[in-house]
Amino acid sequence: MTINLQTNDMGKVIEADRAHVWHHLSQHKVYETVDPRVYIEGRGMRLWDAKGNEYLDAVSGGVWTVNVGYGRESIANAVRDQLVKLNYFAGAAGTVPGALFAEKLISKMPGMSRVYYSNSGSEANEKVYKMVRQIAHRNGGKKWKILFRDRDYHGTTIGTLATSGQPQRAAQYGPFPDGFVMVPHCLEYRKQWDVENYGERAADAIEEVILREGPDTVGCLVLEPVTAGGGVIVPPKGYWERVQEICRKYDILLHIDEVVCGIGRTGKWFGYQHFGIQPDFVTMAKGVASGYAAISCTVTTERVFNMFKEDPTDTMSYFRDISTFGGCTAGPVAALENMRIIEEENLLENTEKMGDYCLGKLSELMGRHKVVGDVRGKGLFLGVELVADRITKEPLPEKLVQAVVGECLVKHGVIIGATNRSLDGLNNTLCLSPALIATKDDIDRIVSAIDQALTTICG
Repeated sequence: MTINLQTNDMGKVIEADRAHVWHHLSQHKVYETVDPRVYIEGRGMRLWDAKGNEYLDAVSGGVWTVNVGYGRESIANAVRDQLVKLNYFAGAAGTVPGALFAEKLISKMPGMSRVYYSNSGSEANEKVYKMVRQIAHRNGGKKWKILFRDRDYHGTTIGTLATSGQPQRAAQYGPFPDGFVMVPHCLEYRKQWDVENYGERAADAIEEVILREGPDTVGCLVLEPVTAGGGVIVPPKGYWERVQEICRKYDILLHIDEVVCGIGRTGKWFGYQHFGIQPDFVTMAKGVASGYAAISCTVTTERVFNMFKEDPTDTMSYFRDISTFGGCTAGPVAALENMRIIEEENLLENTEKMGDYCLGKLSELMGRHKVVGDVRGKGLFLGVELVADRITKEPLPEKLVQAVVGECLVKHGVIIGATNRSLDGLNNTLCLSPALIATKDDIDRIVSAIDQALTTICG
């Protein structure tokens, strides 16, 4: 007998959800008078909810995850077949999907070498922090601090919240562990220095923090290649090259957090590959298997790996860590099929082409709406910063920004995102991350919904 999830009584489903499910990022008081939204089916970029409403999803599952779209039978079938053959064994041993996906992944990442599996982006980043701390302990306690950037976000655990450049996300969860130090953001639209070479100046600010803290105490710098939930920030020209130079100068490990940008989101396999840099760590999660199975990866160079490869009689020398569901075979087999789809359907090329098209269409909104202060992005990862005044760049109040999001959803059937409950006074950027399969018609509908919503909400 198998479990039957088919039902025509959607009212019962909604009530079961209301009574028993604790939703992420939600104030449940509202569900005393409003039904929670329950999605029941997805195909391509379309979703249907329990009340029969259809939506165009412009945020790939709400949190930038479903990169190849909904309803991919080949991924589901690959996962099903693998789970019947072998569903799980702890990561202390290998599996066929784990080995083959690691090999495939590394083939897309020149200079990288090893893949450590876990099951969420937060966990993947936490692995790096543990590696850095263990390396420091094994080298006399030096270089134990980890630098992170204002406006960046790296996860929801206490450890990763210690590196949150989004203070509202970290609020009420402290005190946090010591040794995590923030460096300035690099958003030129809200520039901190009046200089021509802004990218280099923003990177130099990182060196200033290193010198203040003491180079012998700083072991790692963690950065998103393109800041995601902090406002979709593409670093200015010259930034990344200077960051790489600074890290090498002071022997600081460079950790690139690709949890959002990885696996095609920006038009390349990884966001850092736009900038010609060589990281020591790369972490990824969301798009790795497009949400068809849970998987995250902490990828390192052979140099980092060898720091933990010593005399086996030293019981404290290896990386003493485990991720229970890092041993599930569904993740890597789904990820293998996900990558095959991206390659065979030329989705990197489509992402670049449709990203440029979307950026152009969004930029046209500046001529029609005074509240559009800045449009930015890379590939199919785009942001529209809304302001109350273009001259002063006063942010549009978060309440109005969320009203635009709501108008797109309810009146136009388009799901978009926005920075929210993250940055004090700066939750004013609309965020778009449609699936890599997006067409011009999809982009036109998304931009049209935003255009009309801005007219309705902001005049």
